[in-house]
Amino acid sequence: MSINATLFGEFLAFLIVLCIPVFAVISYKIGKRKSTMPGALAFVGGCLALFPLFGLIFIAVLALKKDLPKNNGYAG
Repeated sequence: MSINATLFGEFLAFLIVLCIPVFAVISYKIGKRKSTMPGALAFVGGCLALFPLFGLIFIAVLALKKDLPKNNGYAG
C-alpha cells in the first residue's frame, strides 16, 4: 500500500488553515484579559498559526502574562 504524498500535503495544508481561526480566537479571548489591544494579539496569533508550534508558544506566553488590573469605575 502506497501513501499518496499529494494527499498528505493537502491534509497538512487543511490542518494549518483550520488552525488559523482557532488560534486567532484563543489569542483574542486571552488578550482581552491581558492587553488593551486584543485585536492585534488575535492577528499575531492567527499569523503565527501558519507555524503551529510558534502559535502554541505565543498562546502559552500570552497565558502566562499578568492580567490587567481590574477597573472598578471609581475615579476617587
